[in-house]
Amino acid sequence: MVVSANQPLLAGLRQILGQENVIATEDELIVYECDGYVVEKRVPDVVVFPTTTGQIVETVHLCNEYEVPFVPRGAGTSLAGGTLPVGGGVMICLTRMREIEEVNLRDGYAIVQPGVVNVHLTQRLKGTGYHYAPDPSSQGACTIGGNVATNSGGPHTLKYGVTVNHVLGAEVVLPDGQLMQFGGPCEDTPGYDLAGLFVGSEGTFGVVTRVWVRLTRDPEAYRTMLGVFDTVRDATEAISAIIGAGIIPAALEMMDNGIIAALEDAFHFGFPLDAGAVLLMEVDGLEVAVDEEADRIVALCKQTGAREVRMANSPEERQLLWKCRKQAFGAIGRLSPSYCTQDGVVPRTRLPEILEFIEATGRKYDLRIVNVFHAGDGNIHPILLFDERDQDQTQRVISAGDEILSKCLELGGSVTGEHGIGVEKVSFMCPPTAGAEDAPEDRRYLFTHTDVDVMNSIRVVFNPLGLCSPGKLLPTAGACGMEHIERSHPGRHAAM
Repeated sequence: MVVSANQPLLAGLRQILGQENVIATEDELIVYECDGYVVEKRVPDVVVFPTTTGQIVETVHLCNEYEVPFVPRGAGTSLAGGTLPVGGGVMICLTRMREIEEVNLRDGYAIVQPGVVNVHLTQRLKGTGYHYAPDPSSQGACTIGGNVATNSGGPHTLKYGVTVNHVLGAEVVLPDGQLMQFGGPCEDTPGYDLAGLFVGSEGTFGVVTRVWVRLTRDPEAYRTMLGVFDTVRDATEAISAIIGAGIIPAALEMMDNGIIAALEDAFHFGFPLDAGAVLLMEVDGLEVAVDEEADRIVALCKQTGAREVRMANSPEERQLLWKCRKQAFGAIGRLSPSYCTQDGVVPRTRLPEILEFIEATGRKYDLRIVNVFHAGDGNIHPILLFDERDQDQTQRVISAGDEILSKCLELGGSVTGEHGIGVEKVSFMCPPTAGAEDAPEDRRYLFTHTDVDVMNSIRVVFNPLGLCSPGKLLPTAGACGMEHIERSHPGRHAAM
């Protein structure tokens, strides 16, 4: 059902939310045709901007009444098509629900609305001695609600864990319009961990309206280092040596020569342009312990071929280093009009192998691929550069990305570490069923049909009509192995 042609529904939405919080004109809707995954696009029929939980409840009830699909959206920084309105319908944009409702330092939690930008919580906590640990590289734009949906990670995941490790509870509007609370401010709530189940469900279990997040004490001290290596292989050897020595850094990030050049052009930090790779390394903890850990890391880097290891000598230098890392994706705009970021995972010891495969894949498809990723946990982010106005380039990017992800599975890894499945990776979930479109012979898969059937049965409990975020995360019946949804190729610059 096309919402724009459904005047009673449109009138109902305007009555619930107000005229100013409903968008239904083509020129305004085009802004919401994709998220950070620009390869696949679909314009929603209408976008609404609730400001209260009650408005979300009424909106979902209305969508159920008219059997219209709906999809929640935060800031749209997701990189796997998680907010793509596959079935059209109503997009529920949560960016106007951005209040930090409570900060409780004595009990170590905060209550935030889903549209709170991640870094705004960080800023609110400055000077309190506490922080919210999950820090995606897009934290200057991404929202807590979106982080919950995709179980986001970030550079400090290696030591502190992903979003689910820092969510105590969530208030949720279920797909049938019921308002439920999973978990809450107390640790270890009896019964099933429904909050843990909801985190990472990619919007298929409902719309989050409030989140209880755990606050973590600030470390007493930091030591931040930049290791410079002539080759990517030397850098990956250093990663294995550090983890193998029993050291768990707060962060261990790698950037290759292509990223180095883009960052230096953007920020003029003094990155060595002839380096094959650099490692951004950080340890934190007690003042008496961090120097010893930092010294051990420096020694291990030099043993594995580092030509130098620089130490951030002030908070300002540390902040600039992290600014460079977290704005690396923004600097890519200097290299290419469009890019597609993959999110595979391999065992740390297989990093040299997957990086060599990525380089070979770039040559095979005549594409430039640069790399910046969470090296400590083997979460790679090859960035495929292209111009989406060129249909041939777009198809080569899709094929190259699929081969890289299939290789990650072959090496014992996964097709996602933090971006989620969305629409991009549904074809990797399980093999094709009889009668479905044939998949490439060398394609590997995450799960069996039985696995996916079990997951589907759980989704049906929460989302029985399939109206909430259709076409995401799990393949529809008979669709395992299908390549991708139908995509468009608009003749304009990618909005990255």
